[in-house]
Amino acid sequence: MTDNVSLVSGVAKRYASALLGLAEDEGVTADVERDLTAFEGMIAESDDLDRLVRSPVFSAEEQLAALSALLDKAGISGLASNFVKLVARNRRLFVLPDMIKSFRVLLAEQRGEATAEVTSATALSDEHVAALKEALTASTGKSVNIAATVDPALIGGLVVKVGSRMIDTSLRTKLNSLKFAMKEVG
Repeated sequence: MTDNVSLVSGVAKRYASALLGLAEDEGVTADVERDLTAFEGMIAESDDLDRLVRSPVFSAEEQLAALSALLDKAGISGLASNFVKLVARNRRLFVLPDMIKSFRVLLAEQRGEATAEVTSATALSDEHVAALKEALTASTGKSVNIAATVDPALIGGLVVKVGSRMIDTSLRTKLNSLKFAMKEVG
């Protein structure tokens, strides 16, 4: 499984790097970033779109036709639209979410920023996001962008990843640790 993860990660980074290079050459980096963020939001909001992107059951032609219509309707055009369509034609659509993340990471590195992937049991308020951003900026010495997701299975607390560092204060992890410790004792 690790080989598949590194393979997907390598593909995602190569595509993202190529996209960033093209976006810079054409002077449309901000537009591409905005459009990819919008498309990523569409995937997160629609189980059907997520299934279309991740499922190998659909042919490249079916994926391309559906995505072309969605991209047009969402007003996503230019380089970002062409990129998504290219990924679909190349049968790499299942890697697209990772490509978008890689694009964002490369762009952040270029800007001297860091991205923190924050997972919480419930949606964070704007005040919590601001406080977390401030604490992480002070800790890393870089401007930090927060990419927040919700996972109710955490029960409470946070999981924060910045680069290769991860801090897991989730209640789920604490309960699992306690369960493990109780097995060792008993």
